[in-house]
Amino acid sequence: MNDARILAWVLADPSRAAQLRPHQWTAMLTIAQAERLLGTLAHRLAGLDVPETAARVLDRARRAAETDRRQALWEAEMARQALAPLGLPVLLLKGTAYLAAGMDAGRGRLVGDLDILVPRERMDDAEAALLAAGWEWVKQDDYDDAYYRDHMHELPPLIHKARDRMIDVHHTILPLTARARPNAAALIADAVDLGNGLSTLCPEDMVIHAVLHLFADGDLSGGLRNLWDIDRMLREFAERDGFWDRLLARSRHHKVTVYVSRALRLAHHIFETPVDRYLAWQGRRGDLFYTGRLLARNGWGQDTAKLLRFAFYLRSHWIRMPPLMLARHLFTKWRKGHQPIR
Repeated sequence: MNDARILAWVLADPSRAAQLRPHQWTAMLTIAQAERLLGTLAHRLAGLDVPETAARVLDRARRAAETDRRQALWEAEMARQALAPLGLPVLLLKGTAYLAAGMDAGRGRLVGDLDILVPRERMDDAEAALLAAGWEWVKQDDYDDAYYRDHMHELPPLIHKARDRMIDVHHTILPLTARARPNAAALIADAVDLGNGLSTLCPEDMVIHAVLHLFADGDLSGGLRNLWDIDRMLREFAERDGFWDRLLARSRHHKVTVYVSRALRLAHHIFETPVDRYLAWQGRRGDLFYTGRLLARNGWGQDTAKLLRFAFYLRSHWIRMPPLMLARHLFTKWRKGHQPIR
């Protein structure tokens, strides 16, 4: 295994770590750090006999993940307090949602920004409330600001001036220019109340959001961690009666079945995830390229398959906006990057 497969192999079954040689431990830990999965790996290996040096690395990772967990949940509480006067519950997305709901996908997971979802018609109210509570704009550029407001699925990013934590306020889960158009009203209507002023997407929508974040909204950077999130959710939710039928129905409702199907196949291939075979068999073209991109790391944690990565970078732009709009956007960004210093 000369790529990130060694990490996936041990994450899927932690008992396999006993078979690793010293250089394989080094490779696995380095790759886990590069993929932001070191805290997750540390939790998976907790209680197992591991080499002394690795034990120290994993212990630090567990403590860092716990600190990150507390910070993420505190940031969610700060957002709740800021939006509570508006009568807006804070609908959490991605990592913070997993932590707040006590899900297995949250164990050891590092969280970057706080992502929340609010109805589009309340975006102005949410924006004003957050600015009044101490958040401020990260981007001050007029073009970027207009681009976010006119074409994206979120406000321009905000950062809290005292806590130095960012928040992304979404009104849907994909850019408005993207080819896939999930039903934002349904996402909000079927949210699950956590009973503390916070809520999450329903289980099926949580899976779908993770799938779309991986395959329909970027170049697969951080993709192995996103696929691990999907593995954890599928294993957890599959224990509930009727989950696979609901996931199929919800995928069809949002018109994203092809993405969900690919995620199931890749999770099964990389993490040995038990999946519904019918749902996973909805078109198989290109899986080999996705697998190669997701596992493109060497034993030093460095990027490999540079040409494949670049191809997925181009794809990420192609699927996010129509060709003419893409050309104008890239030209504008290029021109702004080459303006003379005055």
